[in-house]
Parts: sequence; structure tokens; C-alpha cells
Amino acid sequence: MKKGMKLLAAVIMGISAVACSSYEKMVKMAENVRVTCDPEILEVVADNIDADITVTYPADYFHPKAILEVTPVLVYNGGEAIMKPFVYQGEKVKDNYKTVSSNGQTVREHIHFDYVEGMEQAQLELRAVARYKTRYAVLPTRKVADGCNTTYKMIDASGYVSYKADNYQEVIKQTEEGQILYSINSADVANKELKNQSIKDFQAALDEIKANERKILTGTEVVAYASPDGGKTLNDKLSGNRAKSGEKAFNQVTKGKEVGETEVRSIGQDWEGFQELVSKSNIEDKDLILRVLSMYSDPAVRESEIKNMSEVYTSLKSTVLPELRRARFIANVEYQNYTSEELLKLVDDNIDVLDEEALLRAASLVRDNDKKADLYQKAADKFGSDRARFNKGVALLAAGKVAAAETAFNQVQTKDGELENALGVIALQKGDYQEAARRFAKAGTDEAKWNMGLYDVLSGNYEKAAQELADTKGCCFNRSLAYILADRLNDAEKSLTCQDARANYLRAIIAARKGDATDVQTNLAKVRSADAELAARAEKDIEFAQYR
Repeated sequence: MKKGMKLLAAVIMGISAVACSSYEKMVKMAENVRVTCDPEILEVVADNIDADITVTYPADYFHPKAILEVTPVLVYNGGEAIMKPFVYQGEKVKDNYKTVSSNGQTVREHIHFDYVEGMEQAQLELRAVARYKTRYAVLPTRKVADGCNTTYKMIDASGYVSYKADNYQEVIKQTEEGQILYSINSADVANKELKNQSIKDFQAALDEIKANERKILTGTEVVAYASPDGGKTLNDKLSGNRAKSGEKAFNQVTKGKEVGETEVRSIGQDWEGFQELVSKSNIEDKDLILRVLSMYSDPAVRESEIKNMSEVYTSLKSTVLPELRRARFIANVEYQNYTSEELLKLVDDNIDVLDEEALLRAASLVRDNDKKADLYQKAADKFGSDRARFNKGVALLAAGKVAAAETAFNQVQTKDGELENALGVIALQKGDYQEAARRFAKAGTDEAKWNMGLYDVLSGNYEKAAQELADTKGCCFNRSLAYILADRLNDAEKSLTCQDARANYLRAIIAARKGDATDVQTNLAKVRSADAELAARAEKDIEFAQYR
């Protein structure tokens, strides 16, 4: 009995030794296992790191009774990210893992890691353990990829939101007028007309223009008219004669005054003045008169139709038509409004003199974003300015006060595309990309299109981003970065017009991807001399790994 037991034990040990010997062969032959990774350099896309690993096991490698656990591990500066193992089994194992034939087989697996800071310098490893019953052996660790490329994270995702424009006029065009009236069918100027109140006011205005250093007289006009009754031919001649007599009267009343170059014009029948006076009058059936003017353009037809309304025409003859037999004396003036320097001084010294447009302009000139926001709040409080409410939000956003900016934008009453875009930028900065995309799509403005390009960069849709950012105004960096990410290197190079450190960094990336070592070093040297933070990034950027 004891002899039988000893024999059985020897047989078992022999089988075990053979099995263990075959199983350990998996460790010894591990270097014959071929492993590839696509991509070889890992890339972060939308804060995700994804790759496909292909493992080819040679014939006679995988023991039929063995189990192999393969664990992808991303080793980075600051720690390790460990995936759940892929488990494979030999052909004689009865578990539910993926079976690998002893005749050789290729398996493909997808790996995924969530990006965390520090993974810019990393390597992807496969750590494997072969098991046979209760025994195990650790296989050599295999490095399969480097990583991770985070170039897309250089995007300036602060978003595009422009201030609403003010209507402040640096130069205000003004006119000062006087006029003389004529008797019906006459071009003679009565002496009393040269002394009427209108002429006196005109003379005083010329004196005030000369005395006011903010006013510049750019020229004067004499414009003569005839009332629209009596026929076009007659009235054209009459208007021409009034222009001549009006010019003489103008020279008489402006003698000794600065009038600049004077233009003399004859208008003929004054239908425009007629329509204006009728609109402002209390004449019965004035709507009927205005309808006639809108229905007919021929002067003769107009006159005939109006004369057919006998009672109305009688009223016109005594109230409206006499006012149209005239010559106007016009002084054209350019008023020089507050300069930028004056506006900034008034903000501090006498802000109450500023109207809405002047205050909006003054706020735009202030550099400090907090003070800018305060001035816009003053304009909102004093004038109920919705543009000021919106612009306050833009200023706060520029100051990095996202929550306060959101509050300001929510107080804006004008619900337009610009507001939708601004709220989209708020969502973008808060990391709510889906809400941002919804807002940008709804806005439909150029800036919303550009902001959608930022969303697409952050989401990994690089070709679409390149299209949306193609006509971005004033930001060559984001446009060029989108081209780089879309592998449109020539477009990226052409679109870079800036000459700062960030632009030179992109030039270095373009050169690296094109294999131009000289341009890589030239542009990185410019970066190092101008921006320490970017220089530090370059030291660990996988884009430049082969150029260090």
C-alpha cells in the first residue's frame, strides 16, 4: 500500500513538473510576443486617452492550461493609472475568458484612461501574470507607447464676446439756419425779410460758431424753392431767380462774418417741404393729401389732384404754400465732441455731464475691468441702458468673474443672438460643453460660430473646428492650432500672423511635425527667451521628444 502511494505521488510530481516546465516557458518566451499600439504616441482628446493594442502570440507559446492576466498601466509623473486586466485562457481551460490558441493568435484590445495632469510625460506599460492552477509567474513588463500629447489643451477657450457698440460721435454734424420768404410769383426780397427773427438768429449763430473752439464751420448754402402750385416750368424759373436774389440777400446779412465757401442751389417745386408741413399741420383730410403724394410722382398730377379738393386747397393756400416760397440760409458745422482724454477726466471729475453714449464710450476707454464694469452699471442705473448691462457682463468675464458675469447677462432685457453667445461662453467656461454648444447654435452670430469652433476643439472634432475658426478675426492662435490638430500644417503656418511666444510655440510644433529640426530649435529659442512657462512646457512636451 505504501509502495503504491509513493508511485502515485511520483507520477503526480512528474506531471506537475512537466506542466510547470511548459507554463514557465511562457515567461522565457515573453520576448517573442509582438506588441504594437496605435497610436505609438498617446494623445489626449477631450480629456480622454484612447488607443488600440495588438498582441501577437507565436505558435507553441500559450500553454493550453494557463491563464494570462494582462494589465495596461499608464505610468506618469505623479502616479499610475491602472485598467482592469484583460484575461486570456489556454484551450483546455474551462473558464469564460478569451481563448488563445497554442498554435499562435493575434488579439486586439482597446485601452482607455481619463486624463489627469502629469500625463504629459507618461508611458503605457503592459504588466502580465501567467497562472497555472495555484502557481503564477510574473512576465517582464512591456512598454508599448509613449505619451501623452496634450497640444489641444493650448486652445484659448475663454471665448469670443464683444462689447456692444456705443453711438458716440467724436464729430457731430450740425446746421444752423435762417430763411427769407417771398411773395407769390415774386423773386424780390422785401427789406423786412432781411431783419426777420430767423435771420437775426442765423447771424447770432455765425458769431457763436466763430467764438466756440469746438465748432468748425465747413461751409454755407443758399437754397431757393418755389411752392408746388402754378406749374413746374414756371416754378423752376421762379426758384432760379430766387436763388440769385437769395444769394445777394445772404451776402448782405453776412457781411463781415466768416461764412466759408457758399454753395447756391435752386430746388424748384418744394414737394418735400410741402409733405413735411402737411404732416405737421392740423389741416382736415391731411391723410388724403399725403396719400395723393404717395400715389403720384408726377408734379402736374399731384397739383391737379390736390386742387380738385377745393376746400383743402383753400386751406393750403393760406397756411402751407406761403411757407414754401423761400430761400434758406444754411451754415454747416462740425462740433468736436469730447476727446478720449477729456472723457476719462470727466469720469473722475464730472461724470454727471456725460450722456448715455458718452458714458458708454468712456467706459470702453477704461482699462481696469472692474472699474469698467462699475461705469457700465452707472449707465444702466442712470439711463436704463441695456447695452450697459450687457457690457458689464463682458467686462466681468474679462476680469475672470464668471459667476458675476452670468448674473449681469441674466439682467439683460434684449434677448438676441449676442446674449445667447455670451451665455454660451459662460457655459463653456463652467465646463458645461453641451449647454455651450446649444447656446452657440441658437445664437447664429459670427462669434458664436467661432466659439463653436472652440467647443469642437475641446470635443475632439478638429476638422470641423478648423472650418469654423477659419475666418476668426484677431486671433491667429486658435485658428492655427485648429489647423495643426486637423493635420493641415500648411494652413496652420500661413495663418500664423502673430509674433509672440505662443505663436512661436505653434511654429515649433509645425516644424516638429514636418521634421524640420532647425526651425524647431529656432522657434523654441524664441519661446525660451520670452516666456518661462511655455519654455517649461516645451521641456516635457511629447511634440519635441525627438529634438531634445
